[in-house]
Amino acid sequence: MQIKDSPAMIRTSHNLKTLALLSLTVVCFMLDVSLGSVYIPFPAILDILGGQEAERSSWVQIVWQFRLPKAITAIAAGAGLALSGLQMQTLFRNPLAGPFVLGISSGASLGVALLVMAGFSLGGILVLDGAYGRWLIVIAASMGSGLVLMLVVAATIRIKDSMTLLILGLMFGSATGAIVSVLQFFSQADQIQAYLIWTFGSLGGLNWLDLYILIPVTIAGVLISLFLCKPLNALLLGENYAQSMGLNLKATRLWIIISTSLLAGAITAFCGPIAFVGITVPHFARIIFNTSDHKVLIPATLISGALLLLVCDIIAQLPGHEQTLPINAVTSLFGAPVVIWIILRKRNISKNFAG
Repeated sequence: MQIKDSPAMIRTSHNLKTLALLSLTVVCFMLDVSLGSVYIPFPAILDILGGQEAERSSWVQIVWQFRLPKAITAIAAGAGLALSGLQMQTLFRNPLAGPFVLGISSGASLGVALLVMAGFSLGGILVLDGAYGRWLIVIAASMGSGLVLMLVVAATIRIKDSMTLLILGLMFGSATGAIVSVLQFFSQADQIQAYLIWTFGSLGGLNWLDLYILIPVTIAGVLISLFLCKPLNALLLGENYAQSMGLNLKATRLWIIISTSLLAGAITAFCGPIAFVGITVPHFARIIFNTSDHKVLIPATLISGALLLLVCDIIAQLPGHEQTLPINAVTSLFGAPVVIWIILRKRNISKNFAG
């Protein structure tokens, strides 16, 4: 006869696991700040972060203007994309749904493609270097993802079935992807190269001004999701059952889409498309915490997403080398085997979404 753990024991176990993940995240954060093409002793890193004078003035510049913003970006992007994936998997009850299933990433890519490739032809040569060009790309990506968001929100008014909405989102993504392909066909090599560089994704291109926008938007998306814990739990039991419990399905679906779009849209605009974080991390959190309760899963997913992207950023830096790998390549190389392992290990991961 198997004795079930008491609720107090389960809460204690969850708290210990959360504390362990937080500790690992802090360790990886400090490691991420410490590593780079320029060697800086760890005691000097601590002095710089503590506001003390460093042995070399260039070290202060490197830590405060490059490494620290990059590490903070990794935390925000990892947490936001992971939470977006959790919400999408719950909304569509699909274990392979990610933050970009509604075409948000494709919309952002279309906006950047129109700026980089069509902009050369319509408005002459665009200067995309420096702060001015950086903000042009961010605005273009935000407008592209916002356009797709408005189409999806308009569709939620007429569509009752979440699976139909998922298919519609995929069609939006396919349509925008086709337009990007047409633009690439008629573009010059330097235009295509500029666009491809953005698609590789980057955590190191943000400064403090960018973070002053990205962080509040990410926090807003997280706060919305925290208020959706009970509706998300109800959706796991099926839409019909959730409605029988008094859940306003249309309003809940709309708020989930807004939260996901804020998170995925802002992160994609500033960092470029980053693959697999949204698909992988929610499954990792479910396995570690062995629960489907979103009151536990949301904090666990946020911490796990931040931890994963910090680890990927450490790997991308190629410690000891001056080169840096595209973050999108590292997350894909790491995420694809993890998804395969999860499927083989769980055999039937869809049971977590069954009513």
